[in-house]
Amino acid sequence: MHVKTHGGRSWYNWRLMGFLLVLVVALGAQAEPPSFKLPGRKPDSREPWDAFLGKAAHFTIGMQYLVQYPTNTVFLDTIDLSTIMKNGKLGDPKRLSKFVRLLRPDITDTNALVLFEVKPDNEEGREEGREQAGRYLAALNEAVNPDKKLKGGTGFEGALFLEFENGGALWQLSWRTPEPGVTLYRWSYRREKPHASWKERAAQKEEALPREEAEQRGEMAEQAIRAAYEKGEWPSGFQGQVYLPVDCH
Repeated sequence: MHVKTHGGRSWYNWRLMGFLLVLVVALGAQAEPPSFKLPGRKPDSREPWDAFLGKAAHFTIGMQYLVQYPTNTVFLDTIDLSTIMKNGKLGDPKRLSKFVRLLRPDITDTNALVLFEVKPDNEEGREEGREQAGRYLAALNEAVNPDKKLKGGTGFEGALFLEFENGGALWQLSWRTPEPGVTLYRWSYRREKPHASWKERAAQKEEALPREEAEQRGEMAEQAIRAAYEKGEWPSGFQGQVYLPVDCH
C-alpha cells in the first residue's frame, strides 16, 4: 500500500512539473511577440527585423559605391566569383577551384582591383569580414592574370539619414572601412524634435537605435531606402524622407 501511494504521488508531481513548465514557456512566448507579427510589418512577413536592417545596409553601401564610382566595373553580392572573373576580364574563370566559384563578395571593383566585405560594426563582424575578404582575395588572386591581382579596398565611408514623418526621430546608417577590405556599418538614432530641420535633428546626440522602433519599422526602412536609390514609389504608409550621402554634406 505504501509503495502504491508513493508511486501515485510521483506521478502527480511529474504531472504538476510538466504543467508548470508548459505554463512558463507559454507566458514567455506572450511576453514578447514574434517580430514578424509586430505593427508596421506586412501581415505575411516572417523575417526578423534585424534581417531587414542588414539587407538595407548591404544594399545602401553597395549602391553608394556604384554612385561614387559610376565608370568602374563593379560587382555586388549577387554575382559569384566565376562571373566576376569572366565579365571583369580578370582571367579564365576555369582556373578557379570548383569549391570557390560560387562565392559572392559584397563589393568587387575590377577597375580599381579592390574588394570589400560588409559586416556589422562590432568585433565579431570585423573578424568575420577579415576572414571572408581574405578568403575571396586568396581565391581570386590564385586564378587571375598576373597583372590583375586584387587587394582589400580602403577609404570607403559614408552615411545616410532616414525619417518616417516630418519632425520625427531620425535613423542613421553609417559605414567605415577601418582595415583593407572590411567595411563596417552601424545604425543609430536621433530623438524627435518638432519644428526642427532634419540637419538640426541630425546634430543631436547619437543614441542606439531602440529595439522596439527597429522591430516596427525595419522592413519599411529597407523599402524606403531602396525606393530612394532606385527612384521608385515610397512604401505604403511612409510619410518621411531618405537623406542620401549627397544630401549630408
